[in-house]
Amino acid sequence: MPSDDFGQIRLQLEQYHQEHVLRWWDRMDSRQQERLMRQLMEIDFPQMQKLSGLIRQNHGKTPLSMQPAEVIPLPETPDEIRAASQARELGERMIREGRVCAFVVAGGQGTRLGFDGPKGCFPVGPVSGKSLFQMHAEKIRAASARYRTVIPWYIMTSEANDAETRAFFEQHEYFGFQSRDVYFFKQGMLPALDESGRFIMDSRDHIFTSPDGHGGSLTALVRSGAIEDMKKRNIDVISYFQIDNVLIQIVDPLFIGFHCQAAAEMSSKMVRKSNPYEKVGHFGRVNGKLRVFEYSDMSAEDMEARNEDGRLKYEAGSIGIHLIHPDFVEKETRSGTALPFHVAHKKIPCLNEDGEIRIPDRPNGYKFETFIFDALQDTTRSVILEVRRDHEFSPVKNKDGEDSPRTAGRDLSNYFGEWLEAAGMTLPRDTEGNVQGQAEISPLYADTMEAFQKKARINKEFSGSFYQDKE
Repeated sequence: MPSDDFGQIRLQLEQYHQEHVLRWWDRMDSRQQERLMRQLMEIDFPQMQKLSGLIRQNHGKTPLSMQPAEVIPLPETPDEIRAASQARELGERMIREGRVCAFVVAGGQGTRLGFDGPKGCFPVGPVSGKSLFQMHAEKIRAASARYRTVIPWYIMTSEANDAETRAFFEQHEYFGFQSRDVYFFKQGMLPALDESGRFIMDSRDHIFTSPDGHGGSLTALVRSGAIEDMKKRNIDVISYFQIDNVLIQIVDPLFIGFHCQAAAEMSSKMVRKSNPYEKVGHFGRVNGKLRVFEYSDMSAEDMEARNEDGRLKYEAGSIGIHLIHPDFVEKETRSGTALPFHVAHKKIPCLNEDGEIRIPDRPNGYKFETFIFDALQDTTRSVILEVRRDHEFSPVKNKDGEDSPRTAGRDLSNYFGEWLEAAGMTLPRDTEGNVQGQAEISPLYADTMEAFQKKARINKEFSGSFYQDKE
């Protein structure tokens, strides 16, 4: 490490009152010193100074001056059905012309699921045990085959799981993709701060960092060269989704069609909230700008607000599915991170006075992250499309209970159970309407109910488990 670099870093540490990170410098070997210096040289000190100011702000919940956002509803009337058909035709043309790519945010670990590894490697197929990565890969490949095109897949990993994710894809031969059509890149990381605004050390030669949120995917797309790669491929639509949604309809032609008809910069899907306190974001407009408010930022009064017809005032729930134009990504990141940072008070492993790691028994620091939906307020044109929850949204977040592998398996079996019933099979269902058993159909065999009905040759009776893999 050149002495000039060390001197400049030391001056910055003094200027921003972070000298404590060199406390054990003289006790480190050259490898440890180099590791710490390399990390310090990547930190944006002025940005961290601004973030420290967020710690002292009041984050209380206040009533919102928000109006419900305009939504394209599920088609019911003849005009709505006709409009949906026209949008689908346009979307199919965009896909067929190779103007659409898939982009998944997959930086998380499976810790909350009790799984040691990247969340995308978690086995979730109710019959097959396929991983989340494989299930999504098959959907993208099926769309590529249907429209006789190449749909490249961009995958954002994290510092914690990048190597393991890449190895998983190599082990499974990229799930049938050409390796050149799978583009990996890492999410950005940010230091956490303690109550005094100081960096938290998790070892003598390392500052604790955490991912900068799914909003960081926009800067990561540019920084990694992914946007440049998209431009070379003439991509106009980025189909963004998060790794844990087992029912995600990737590169959906209907959604793409409405998005392109409106010449939208960024669009979203929504479901009607199942209850006032469902843990999803809420679409609305504030001073004319489209916004999504996190459930944790809303007061009970706003959560429970209803219209005159008795329906929830804020019923449009955000489910983390977006379409984004590459030009909008560049516009949002032209001057660095444009999105607002959100603060989370957390328990963060740290060093004690003797330089030994300890796990605090209460929150001791603050993490900072950005949310991709905050970019919606910068759009001039945007579409929100209502979709059926039971067809498009079932996340795997928790080991047990709500949004768990059990509920995901149930929802997948119910989804494919509809296909089986449409093809003439009789399925037993419980009092809540859930299939009593497991059902799974690979999109490489059939990617729609209609396609399955044309191909399927099935028994009329359900044996408790049904699995149809690719031919």
